[in-house]
Amino acid sequence: MTTIPTLPRRTPVGRGPGATGVGAGRESRVVNAVLLVVLSVFAIAMLAPLLWMFTTAVKTKPEVFALPPVLWPDAPQWDTFVRMWTEAPILSGFKNSIIVAGTVTVVGSVTSALAALALAKMRLPAKNAIFLGLLSGLMIPYPTIMIPQFVMFSRLHWVDTLLPLIVPLLFGNIIMIFFIRQYLESVPDSLIEAAKIDGASYLTIFGRMIVPMIRPAIAAQFILWFMTVWNDYLAPILYLNSPGKQTLQVVIANLNVEYATQRDYPLIMAASFVALLPILVVFLVFQRQIIASVALTGTKG
Repeated sequence: MTTIPTLPRRTPVGRGPGATGVGAGRESRVVNAVLLVVLSVFAIAMLAPLLWMFTTAVKTKPEVFALPPVLWPDAPQWDTFVRMWTEAPILSGFKNSIIVAGTVTVVGSVTSALAALALAKMRLPAKNAIFLGLLSGLMIPYPTIMIPQFVMFSRLHWVDTLLPLIVPLLFGNIIMIFFIRQYLESVPDSLIEAAKIDGASYLTIFGRMIVPMIRPAIAAQFILWFMTVWNDYLAPILYLNSPGKQTLQVVIANLNVEYATQRDYPLIMAASFVALLPILVVFLVFQRQIIASVALTGTKG
């Protein structure tokens, strides 16, 4: 039998064994470069108001309204950050905001986590109905209960104190309860049952087993809740009348009314910039936990 010789097949140019990997690598680098440019543009757009606020705080009054705009003053007025502590009750507002936001978020996070554990893992009668009732409370707009709540607190003689801002929120946040409850659904019931067989109480299970598991979720909700309470303006303006009892946001609003007519915008911007620092500190402290929460949420299931 005569064998017919076969010619070797020519490999098309650019389609060798490593061509696919090289092309994919180039494509991924192009995509990464485009994403870097797009994210950089958005980052600059997000930071621009903050930078403009800081530069305005160290400008003089004529430089604030100068045309073309002054990006950075020739002689920065650093004394504005010193002057705001003496010309306005910034220190007392800062202290009151720290008391309200710190107490509410710390204690409320613990009670929210306990409520989420009870609704997710404990055998309670009608716990699903209770959970739906909590969720339905989110549908009630705050202005509908604002007047009855004010009447109730006025009869308790809590008006012009920090108690109306603290006490109602010490018993948990519905959004945080919902988030942690959904997070706990992925925890096997057998772990809790095994701990109960070993003689552990629910508080022991919560402190030694549940808290390490849900720490990223608590951190993610903590910073969101802290930001909400810290920036709250409506409730403090309703209940706080004395300048020494007002929170920082109310103090800054009063500064805007008092000094805007005098065009002392550097003082207003300095106080506004200082008001952002606690939120930045809280975010930096819980940054790793927030990233871990996002990662675990994406890989769960």
